[in-house]
Amino acid sequence: HHLCHPRVAKVMDDRRKMASGALPVDWGFAESLAHASLLHDGFAVRISGQDSERGTFFHRHAVLYNQVDGESYTPLQHLVDAQPRFEVFNSLLSEEAVLAYEYGYATTEPETLTVWEAQYGDFANVAQVVVDQFITSGEAKWGRLSGLTLLLPHGYEGQGPEHSSARLERFLQLCVDHNIQVCNPTTPAQMFHMLRRQMIRRLRKPLIVMAPKSLLRHKDAVSSLHELSQGHFRPVIGEQEQTDLSQVTRLVLCSGRVYYDLHERRQAGNLNHVGLVRIEQLYPFPWRLLRQELARYPAVREFVWCQEEPQNQGAWYATRHKFEEVIGAKNKLVYTGREALSAPAVGYASVHVEQQKALVSSALGLEQQAPS
Repeated sequence: HHLCHPRVAKVMDDRRKMASGALPVDWGFAESLAHASLLHDGFAVRISGQDSERGTFFHRHAVLYNQVDGESYTPLQHLVDAQPRFEVFNSLLSEEAVLAYEYGYATTEPETLTVWEAQYGDFANVAQVVVDQFITSGEAKWGRLSGLTLLLPHGYEGQGPEHSSARLERFLQLCVDHNIQVCNPTTPAQMFHMLRRQMIRRLRKPLIVMAPKSLLRHKDAVSSLHELSQGHFRPVIGEQEQTDLSQVTRLVLCSGRVYYDLHERRQAGNLNHVGLVRIEQLYPFPWRLLRQELARYPAVREFVWCQEEPQNQGAWYATRHKFEEVIGAKNKLVYTGREALSAPAVGYASVHVEQQKALVSSALGLEQQAPS
């Protein structure tokens, strides 16, 4: 009998309820189901990072520890007899060394989902050399394909300049010729399908993920079992709530967790003329899908891009011209978000909250651009 810590036992108990349909699926369970289903399909899974067994934000619990004797148990190693390997490592505190090793591992083991997870996305810049010299350019230089997946926790939640940004803009600057994939998923189902797609597709390209932090426990960031079993990864997610799209005159494009702030404020204000469209895959850019989505809103007069990141960061500079090409020359795309900043974020939580409120209001057309 394995005696888990009470908080971990509750996580496991909740997952049983999710599996039965009694609770909606959260991120931790969706990720675990993705791993389990890949193992079932014959792919090995390997995860490394500084806090990967438990997950930095207490959501994964891939390894359970007996509170009496300290013995460990890894459930995903015991699915069926003769299953592929499931390995998860709490690695040493060197991003550069570990990421370089995992790049090599992923390159030589195409049938393994190889994941490197940063403790926070901000710390990935310690391994910037590996990203520049190998991950983004290895195919062009040497013809070597790699299916390496990077999980980089990213999101502006008032934690300051060292714990807010995975430097999305740097990855987008390196995108060309379909060399990598950059995704910013906002639901557990998206995470599930994205991880599965990485192996099931007969193609190996590095996958850079802006991974969730607060969304791991957000009441609205949940999915149904049906969305996992019947769905697929959606590079663009259109308006979910507004029933009469002909009423939408202001369309807000966004990517990542800021969607939930926009959605909450819009619902609170009954702003039925505002539509929200999420770009879940920023590269390769979903040209066709975004055009199809925008065609659903015949009455739009105002197009807005909203991001949490400062204007010189995030997706704006790297992707602006793509958005503008899709919406057409006769329409102007307005930027809403933080003003340009040398650091990724401000240091005061109170200032962060004011900025966040202001950029959300500005995006929804409630007031003018945010204070910096």
